[in-house]
Amino acid sequence: MRIALVSMSSLAAVHRDTESLKLSLMALRERWTAITALPNLGLLNLAGMTRGEHEYEYFEVEDIESFDGVRPDFDLVAISSYSAQIYEAYKLSGQYRALGVRTVMGGPHVSVLPDEAEAHCDAVVIGQGEASWRELLADAQAGQLKSRYGSLRAPYDLEELPIPAYELLDPSQYRRITVETSRGCPLNCEFCATSTLMLEKYRQKSGHKVLEDIDWLKTQWRRPFIEFADDNTFVRRKYWRELLPELQKRKVRWFAEADLRVGEDKELLRLMRESGCTQLLIGLESPTAEGLDGVELRSNWKMKQFKNYKERIRAIQAEGITVNGCFVVGFDNHTPQVFDDIYNFVCETELFEVQVTVLTPFPGTQLYDRLTREGRILEDRAWHKCTLYDVNFQPKHMAPSELQEGFFDLMRRVYDDDFTKWRRNCMKKHWRAEAARKVIA
Repeated sequence: MRIALVSMSSLAAVHRDTESLKLSLMALRERWTAITALPNLGLLNLAGMTRGEHEYEYFEVEDIESFDGVRPDFDLVAISSYSAQIYEAYKLSGQYRALGVRTVMGGPHVSVLPDEAEAHCDAVVIGQGEASWRELLADAQAGQLKSRYGSLRAPYDLEELPIPAYELLDPSQYRRITVETSRGCPLNCEFCATSTLMLEKYRQKSGHKVLEDIDWLKTQWRRPFIEFADDNTFVRRKYWRELLPELQKRKVRWFAEADLRVGEDKELLRLMRESGCTQLLIGLESPTAEGLDGVELRSNWKMKQFKNYKERIRAIQAEGITVNGCFVVGFDNHTPQVFDDIYNFVCETELFEVQVTVLTPFPGTQLYDRLTREGRILEDRAWHKCTLYDVNFQPKHMAPSELQEGFFDLMRRVYDDDFTKWRRNCMKKHWRAEAARKVIA
């Protein structure tokens, strides 16, 4: 069969102010580019599962009006989309079906709202796509495609994962390339809309399979910059102490997401730096302990960790690894003071990079369920506003417009070019000091 793999990749915000900020501010422009310029690893996994058995083409769609991949010569089209692009994805599916091409849809949004998605395609995949892909392809080839495959939180052994079909990508189009080492997260944050929606527990991929992926990747990219596509990378430190020396031999640079516990382990930080780690993205969420109260539902872990925030950020950056500190505005304990608190926190810690987003009630999350029960969702099923930059709920201590405008003002301040350069120069001073210390030692 000829199969099209289509990833909806746009992150365009509804409010024009965000678009103008993206175009004008250096740091925001760089971060936006980094987020949107990543391939869809899930679709590449699917192609890798049946590599050589079928013919694949891979597409990333930012704007369906200019997309030229809608053709009748495909036997099946697999479309993956997040909530913000789901209405565009439904429209694209309709265009293929009008040509007589069968479509299947998957991803987090489809997995939690399969009834909605089923009206727009021939089949939906619920949960981890790899668990049902071979069955789906066999049915499609036999002309017996069912309307649903998989189930939410159905188990899948990561040891069965193939090497992703990186060969479908054009290396010149990607600054970073994704590699997976785990799925899930031991934390239970109310707002989280990542793989935790489809997994009951944290799962780790074996180190030898991770290295196989990287070795194959290096046949396509001579010097790849790897982004580990994990929700929380360093949960199992023993695993990483064994893997990092092997990673060092591959001479790659890499980026990962982690929680702040990594900052307490100096030996692990040293191994990370020596193996090519350049940056960690860490979900700080709030600049105050009060704002963190109730964010993590299992043990209120993030609030308990707040006392260590600044010390561990400094420890990580002192090792020469930059921190991208992520904040969310709009938690129930946030007042308009949160915008100044974030700016002051960034100044004090000299964070190399900052990511600020609006609290977003994604479908399927515990946050969405709670705000729905409380009658605080402003526009029902406004999935196009699930951009992380648009307000679609009633905050407790602000008007929606106050949260939206406060967010825009904070974006202007935090992503101001001069402020960004100042923070990066602070990091350069740490690097020079560390280099001088090594010379003296």
